[in-house]
Amino acid sequence: MLQDGEKGVIVQRDKKTYAIAPHIPCGMVSPEMLRQIADISEKYGAQAIKITSAARIALIGIEENDIDDVWNDLGMQQGFVVGICVRSIKACPGTTFCKKGKQDSLGLGMKLDGKYHGKELPGKFKIGVSGCAIQCAETCIKDFGFVGMADGWRILVGGNGGGRPRLAQELTKGLTTDEAMELLTKVLEYYKANARPHQRIGAMLEKMDFEEFKAAVLGE
Repeated sequence: MLQDGEKGVIVQRDKKTYAIAPHIPCGMVSPEMLRQIADISEKYGAQAIKITSAARIALIGIEENDIDDVWNDLGMQQGFVVGICVRSIKACPGTTFCKKGKQDSLGLGMKLDGKYHGKELPGKFKIGVSGCAIQCAETCIKDFGFVGMADGWRILVGGNGGGRPRLAQELTKGLTTDEAMELLTKVLEYYKANARPHQRIGAMLEKMDFEEFKAAVLGE
């Protein structure tokens, strides 16, 4: 029996079938992609197709003998749905489509996805990019969050959901897109160098002085 993460699968409740979630950067799909997913789901008898909270599309109830063929037919990259790494980037429509957008969250999200998706870290790491203060990308409960404001990006760090939810803390604000991306790189480097295995960045921050962390990553 395959284990969670092996060949991009997640073991289902029946302990016999699997779900797979192809990588869909920032949840953006084409009509052709949707048709392909639907056709392959029918071909291999998927029990359900689920739009996930991480803006993926999961094919649920796939038999083990069909896993390789499903991936070959899809021709899509496997999504990092488990494991200690950067998971999928969640981004709202931002200024690309939304009338409330203050910053290009979708454009930034696609850049981040290409650079960081699947990057190995001490613990799982979720990134959210919201184009305005409404935070439709749930930025306040992400390990690292970008919030678009009129004067640039507001940066949040250390949030998470789960059994012990934690709201992210403001790290800084008023950054350009390049400055915000550079800061994420510094935060990831600090996190990788200082966190314990399987420790989320929020848990790491609870064990240290936040001002000390800010000084280290902001160069203050």
